[in-house]
Amino acid sequence: MAVRWVLAHLYLLGCLQHALTECTVAPSEFELGGDYLIGGLFDIHHVSGADNPDRPETIICSRQPVILSSYRRFQLMRFSVEEVNNSTNLLPNVSLGYEIFDHCSDTQNFPGIFHLMSVNGTIQPWDESPSRRNSSKTIAVVGIYTSTATLGVAPLFMPDLIPMISYGASSSIFSRKNTFPSFLRTVHPNKNVIELVVKILQHFNWHWVSFLFIDDDYGRDAQDKFIKKINGTEICLAHTRDLDQNTDYPQMFRQMELFRVNIIIVFAPEWTAEALIKSAIKQNVTNKVWIAADGWSLHKELPKEKGIRNIGTVLGVAEPKMTIPGFSDFIYSSKAHTHCEYAEQEMFCNQICNCSTVSAEDIVTADPSFSFPVYSAVYAIAHALHAVLQCGAGKCNNNITVYPHMVLKELKRLNFTLLNQSVQFDENGDPTFGSYSIVFWNHSGDAEVVGFYYFYPPFQFFINHTKIQWHENGKVPTSVCSEKCREGYSRKQEGAHKCCFNCTICPKGTYINSTEDPYKCISCKDTEWSAKGSTSCSLRRVEYIPFTDAGAIVIIIGALVLVGLSLAMSVLFAINYNTPVVKSAGGPMCFLILGCLSLCSISVFFYFGVPTSASCVLRFLPFLLFFTVSIACFVVRSFQIVCIFKIAAKFPELLNLWTKYHGQWLLITVAFIIQAILITIGYSIEPLKPYNDTCFHKEIILKCNYSIKALSGSYFLLSSMCCLCFIFSYMGKSLPKNYNEAKAITFCLLLLILIWISFTTTSRLYKGKYIETLNAVAVLCSLYSFLAWYFLPKCYIIIFQPQKNTQQYFQSLIQSYTSTPSQ
Repeated sequence: MAVRWVLAHLYLLGCLQHALTECTVAPSEFELGGDYLIGGLFDIHHVSGADNPDRPETIICSRQPVILSSYRRFQLMRFSVEEVNNSTNLLPNVSLGYEIFDHCSDTQNFPGIFHLMSVNGTIQPWDESPSRRNSSKTIAVVGIYTSTATLGVAPLFMPDLIPMISYGASSSIFSRKNTFPSFLRTVHPNKNVIELVVKILQHFNWHWVSFLFIDDDYGRDAQDKFIKKINGTEICLAHTRDLDQNTDYPQMFRQMELFRVNIIIVFAPEWTAEALIKSAIKQNVTNKVWIAADGWSLHKELPKEKGIRNIGTVLGVAEPKMTIPGFSDFIYSSKAHTHCEYAEQEMFCNQICNCSTVSAEDIVTADPSFSFPVYSAVYAIAHALHAVLQCGAGKCNNNITVYPHMVLKELKRLNFTLLNQSVQFDENGDPTFGSYSIVFWNHSGDAEVVGFYYFYPPFQFFINHTKIQWHENGKVPTSVCSEKCREGYSRKQEGAHKCCFNCTICPKGTYINSTEDPYKCISCKDTEWSAKGSTSCSLRRVEYIPFTDAGAIVIIIGALVLVGLSLAMSVLFAINYNTPVVKSAGGPMCFLILGCLSLCSISVFFYFGVPTSASCVLRFLPFLLFFTVSIACFVVRSFQIVCIFKIAAKFPELLNLWTKYHGQWLLITVAFIIQAILITIGYSIEPLKPYNDTCFHKEIILKCNYSIKALSGSYFLLSSMCCLCFIFSYMGKSLPKNYNEAKAITFCLLLLILIWISFTTTSRLYKGKYIETLNAVAVLCSLYSFLAWYFLPKCYIIIFQPQKNTQQYFQSLIQSYTSTPSQ
C-alpha cells in the first residue's frame, strides 16, 4: 500500500512538472479514442550525453535525435490498431483506442505511465474492493523496446496484472513469472538468439571469439547466456567487454589484436553499435568477422558507411523481414495529410514527435527490425479481447465489464494465425513461434538474407555460403588460438583457455577421438592394439600353439616315442632282471625311474591348444611331481655307487643302517611327499589358470599364469636334489674306467642343467607364443637326457655286448679298482 501511495505522489509531481514545462502542442498521433484503450511505449527519441550530469537538467524528448526504426514501430502500432478497428470479424461493433508515449527519458516517462495506470485521472494507493482494483482504463500495454527500460517500468503494471507485451525486451529475467506475472513478449528471448549465434560459430568452426555487449540488463544477460551456452563446446571466449558512452575503443581494439581474435560478437542496440563500428573504421580495424545481434543487424545506414568494407565481413541475426500488408499505404497516406487539427486537451511532453522532417520514404525504408513483434502484440491483445467479450456472429457482448486480468488470462491461452505465423505463448510468456534470418551486409549496402533458423519444431538451420563475400579472398576466415592438431595427436591445454594448446602424438596402445575428447588419448581395450598416432584401435590376433602345429606334432611324437622306449626298456630289463647290468643300473629302481619318466611326458601334451584351468595344472604337476621321484632315484643311485666304493670301508655302520632301513626307498618316498605338499601349497597360494598375455603389440597370446613365488618351493626342492645328485655322482668320477654309472649320471645332470639354462635365457629374451613350444622341448629333452645317456647304453650292452653283462666281468672291475694302491 505504501508503494502505491509513493506512486500516486510521483504522479502528482509529474503532472506539476508537466504544467510548469513549456510544451508545444502536438498532433494526435499519440492518441486515439476507443471503447478499450491500449497503452504504447516507444523510444522514438534517443537521449545522448553523460550518464551523470554535473547539474540537474530538464530533458525534452522532442529535442533529441529521432530513431527512425523506433518511429517506424510507433507508426506500426497505430496502423495495427486501425486495421483491427476496420476488421468486421475480430472486434465487431467494438473500437480500440491507444495512448502512446515516447519513452526517451526517465524524468518524462513516469507521468505518462501513471496516466496509463490511472482510473479517471487518479491512482488509488489504497487496497480497495475487487470491483475497484484492476479497473485501469488501459487493458494492456505494448512496449518497451529495451530490457533495462522494461525492467524499470514493468513492475508498475504487475500488481494489477495489467498485461504488458514487449516487442523488444529479450532479457531472461522476464521469463520469471513469480516476478513478472503479467509480462509477455513477442520477441525471442536472449537464449534463443544466443543459440543461433553459437550455431553459426560451430558451422564455420570459429572457436576463438570476442563478445561485446552493452552495459545494461540486456547485454549482461546475453553475455551470461553465451558463456553458459559455449560451456562444453570447442568455443572459447578470448575477450569480452561491456560498452557504454565512456568505452575506450582504441584500447579495446588493441586488446583484440593482442589476443588475435578475428570473430567479434556484438550484443547492443543500434546507437551503441553505430559508435562501435564507426570507431572500428576510424581505428583501421581490418579483417574481422562481426556478428550483429538482432538489435542492429538490419541497420540501414551503417552498411553504407564509408570504409565499412575495410573492417571485414558483417553477419547478423534478425527477425525475418516480413511485409506487413497495407502498412506502406498507411504511412504515405498519413504523411500526405497535413495535421492542422490539434487535440482538445494539452498533450504530455513525451507525446510530441517533432518529426516533420521525417518523410514517408524514411519510415518505409527504415530498419524493419521488430516490426512483426509490434504487429502481433496488438493483434494478440485484440484476439484476447475478442475472447473476453465473447465476440461472434458479427457482434460482441458489450455488457461484459473488461478488466486487465481477464485479458491476461486469454492472452496466456491464445493460439491464432497471423501472416502465416501461429501466435502463441508458453508458460513463461515467451513466444512459441517464429524464426530468425541470418543476414550478410553485402557490397551494395544491404542486409542480404543468407540463411535461416527455426527455433521450434521442425528445427532447421541453413546458410547459403555462395551468397557470402568473405574479406579473405573468398575463403571462410579462421579464428583459433592454436591450429588444429593433425590426426593422431592430442591437445595439451596451455593457460586458462582450452582453445590454446600444444599437440602431442598419442603413443601406441592408445588412440584419439577428436569428436569426443580431443584432449585425451584413450587406451585401447586389452583385445585391441594401435600404432603410434592412431585414431582407432584394431582387434589383436589371438595366438596359441594348436595341436596341428608342425612343432607340436614333432614334440607329441617325441613324447610318444619316449613312452614307447621306456616301455621297451622296461620289458628288456625285466627279461634280464638278474643280470649285473640291470642290478648296477638300480635293479627294481630302474622300473620306477622309467615309469616316472613316462608319466613326466604327460605334461608335454598340455602345452598345446587353448589353455584351460585343467591344462595349466597338468603342464606342471606331472613333471614336477614325477621328475622329483626320478631325480630322487638318481640321488639314491649316486649315493649307493659312492657308498660301495668310497664309504663302505671307512663307515661300515652307515652302510648297515642304509641297508637295514631301506634308506633308498625312504628317501624317495620323503622326496615325493614333500614335493606333493609344496605343489599343493603353491597352488593354494596362486592357482594356475589361463590368462591373456597382452604385452605384445598386435597379438594376444594365450598362456598359463604360473607364479614363480607359488612354485619356488617345488623348484628349490628339485634344484637341491639335482645339486646333491651331482655332488655324489661327481665323487664317483675316479671309479673304474669301464664302470661308468657315476659318469653317466654326471653327464645327464650337466645336460639337464644346460637345457634349463638355455630355456631360461631364451624365455627372458623371447615372449612370443612359441615359448610354450620351447618349454615342452625343454621338458622332453630333460626326459631324453636320462633315457638316452643312462639307460640306452645299458640296453646296448645287454643286446650287443652280452660278454660284459656277467658277474665275473663286474667282479674283475671291482677287484682291479680296490687293489690299486692309489685308490
